[in-house]
Amino acid sequence: MSVRICQSALEAVSIIESNEIIWTHSMAATPRVLFEALAVHAKTKTNLTLLQLHTERSEALSDKSLSGHLRHRCYFSSTPTRSLLASGDADYVPIFLSEVPKLFRSGEQEIDTAIIQVSPPDKHGMCTMGVAVEATNAACQVAKKIIAHINPNMPRTHGDSFIAYDRFHSVYWQDDDLPIHTMAAQDEITQTIGKNVARLINDGDCLQMGIGAIPDAVLACLYDRKDLGIHTEMFSDGVLDLVESGAINNKLKKVHPGKIVTGFALGSQRLYDFVDDNPQVVFLDIEYVNDTSIIRRNDNVAAINSALQVDITGQVCADSIGTHIYSGVGGQMDFIRGAGLSKGGKAVIALPSTASKGAISRIVPTLSNGAGVVTTRAHVQYIVTEYGIANLRGKSLRERAQALIEIAHPNFREQLKQQVNELWEFAV
Repeated sequence: MSVRICQSALEAVSIIESNEIIWTHSMAATPRVLFEALAVHAKTKTNLTLLQLHTERSEALSDKSLSGHLRHRCYFSSTPTRSLLASGDADYVPIFLSEVPKLFRSGEQEIDTAIIQVSPPDKHGMCTMGVAVEATNAACQVAKKIIAHINPNMPRTHGDSFIAYDRFHSVYWQDDDLPIHTMAAQDEITQTIGKNVARLINDGDCLQMGIGAIPDAVLACLYDRKDLGIHTEMFSDGVLDLVESGAINNKLKKVHPGKIVTGFALGSQRLYDFVDDNPQVVFLDIEYVNDTSIIRRNDNVAAINSALQVDITGQVCADSIGTHIYSGVGGQMDFIRGAGLSKGGKAVIALPSTASKGAISRIVPTLSNGAGVVTTRAHVQYIVTEYGIANLRGKSLRERAQALIEIAHPNFREQLKQQVNELWEFAV
């Protein structure tokens, strides 16, 4: 097959026909140059479906004028798709991130075309998927066509990210900056949560964490730890100083010792420079990275995740605010379970005690109507707020309620006690 070298992004996407199912590269590798062209091309077609995870700078494909031409099918919601989901103009598929590649490889979800963003080919004719392998590796294995934006600014990465140039049906070369996410600003609440979570982290732990103020606050408290490792769905800038200080060296890991294992990275230019051609960082297929049987093989896994709400029995909602889809199931359950099965492992859900500037408690007697349970109360272990740590493992419902009320905001504790006494068959 000869590769079609295109003079414009619009020419590159012109091979997409009506009724096609399209997979798009996600996270910091979102091919926004191709998206902008697809927003034009899609208006000449009908019934296109765009499969996606979290996408960056993808507003061009969220315009209402694309109704009837292109519909989003989201395994994870992000800013450009939340309003479409809320209005019924897009579809949300609740699924573990580790299961998405299985959908593709099994043929349960067909893919006609994959649109991706890659680094330039090397002397062997190999490009890389750069800073995001996630489910795109699997999508490219099954897609009938692959359209590639070749971006000289995309880092060349190691692991499962390699893809041969001659696999592409059409390519378009253009320099484009990657999306920059600066480290979130810290406040007293996030710093206190970070300190509380850090109390649970010991020398030699293997960390999983996400992006945002709380993970960064935790990492900022770990400079005195030794021999930490990383096996995580994604990572951001918070790990860089710990790598440079020697606190993270990955030497005690049983799975890929000496390596940072991840599915994607999102952060600053410093982060992208760090992963560029760095054999100590491997970007692996998310079916493998998030596989509970792989995660548990490392000892002392410390999985640090977040939540929107936690009910008084320990049920964790992380993907919706009531019926409003906010994010997705992602990899939280995979890592919560993997950590729980790991020798010496710790599964942590960390969240501020309130939302809406203190007006709403995030610890609630029951989840909001329509809220999704991402982590069940049978899987939950540590819940952490700025007011302390609640260890729920082996606790009864009454004991859980007591422990969670103790780490709720003081303004809501008496109210929570009253609500629990009214709703449940026990008193606290």
